[in-house]
Amino acid sequence: MDNKLQRIRESLLISKAELARKAGVSPITIDRLEKGKACRMETKRKIILALGYQLSEKDKVFGGES
Repeated sequence: MDNKLQRIRESLLISKAELARKAGVSPITIDRLEKGKACRMETKRKIILALGYQLSEKDKVFGGES
């Protein structure tokens, strides 16, 4: 399964654990999102910002999902 979040995270050379720490969520949450599971909007917001994107760029990370 190809996942935008996973592609972006890997292109930035950061681990799931590191992204989770930066976003203030659990590594399990990152794992679930990369497997296509749903999450709260607030969680997506934290992850978008942790990746260095603006909230207006949310479709680059989560586009076509949810």
